[in-house]
Amino acid sequence: TDIVSIEHVSIPSMAKLFYFHGVGMINQFTKNWDNIQNFKARPDDILTATYPKAGTTWVSYILDLLYFAHMGPDRQTSIPLHDRVPFLEICKPPLPLHLTSKLPTTPRLIKTHLPVQFVPKSFWEQRCRVVYVARNAKDNAVSYFHFERMDSGMPEPGKWSTFLQNFMEGKMVFGSWYDHVNGWWEKKQTYSGFHFMFYEDLIEDCGREIDRLCSFLSLSPSPEEKERVKASVTFDNMKQNKMTNYSTFDSMNQTISPFMRKGKVGDWKNHFTVAQNEQFDEDYKQKMKNPDLKFRYEI
Repeated sequence: TDIVSIEHVSIPSMAKLFYFHGVGMINQFTKNWDNIQNFKARPDDILTATYPKAGTTWVSYILDLLYFAHMGPDRQTSIPLHDRVPFLEICKPPLPLHLTSKLPTTPRLIKTHLPVQFVPKSFWEQRCRVVYVARNAKDNAVSYFHFERMDSGMPEPGKWSTFLQNFMEGKMVFGSWYDHVNGWWEKKQTYSGFHFMFYEDLIEDCGREIDRLCSFLSLSPSPEEKERVKASVTFDNMKQNKMTNYSTFDSMNQTISPFMRKGKVGDWKNHFTVAQNEQFDEDYKQKMKNPDLKFRYEI
């Protein structure tokens, strides 16, 4: 892939990055801050947490189907996934906090990109179950770059080399990938209701990961139900599905880059130069000291 031919094409954006309690943020995620922090979680809520572009929509859809596929095809064909699994911190009408309180389903499925220290305390107090999905930093950076190119609600990414430098320095919306992943990994060590997933494992064997998720959630779908979920959540099916591909979102110009772009492990090789890769690996070693947290960059 010739990155040079696409790197300057992006949507003009008004969003400006600023530091909020030490973490890169934009106004639409902080202007409702007090309400977010005072969010009243319920004990059966399930929170899906990710760094942006690490498999949020994928795992949200798996959870939604595991719990609510029995509610019939109307829900699947008429309600966009982002209304079924609201985004805790987004601040566009209708406010998800408002949406979440009106969710007709139990458990409530809620998603967030917040670093662990920003999560409303009630989720921990109520002992809610948490599913965290992590993706290797190189593919995550590439996916985030293309997302910022097509979403006018996000800061403009500039060219790839600039973006990559910002990514390494943590000058990103929702902050540093390293801090995010490390912070949530640490939480897992002390919080029992926690399931940590890797994007690469999902790509390698989605059925196995669905089984592990069911085990964590004490769900026992029939083999037929499991097969239906697995078939629905393939990348190609989700890309074609208007309820999961964000084609209903005005801020996204999917002609620049589709929201569901490639869904692969190893696309970073089409973007990183040899020099960028060496610099990135060196930087990574400094920031990722935990020997237990290992990522795969190809399968």
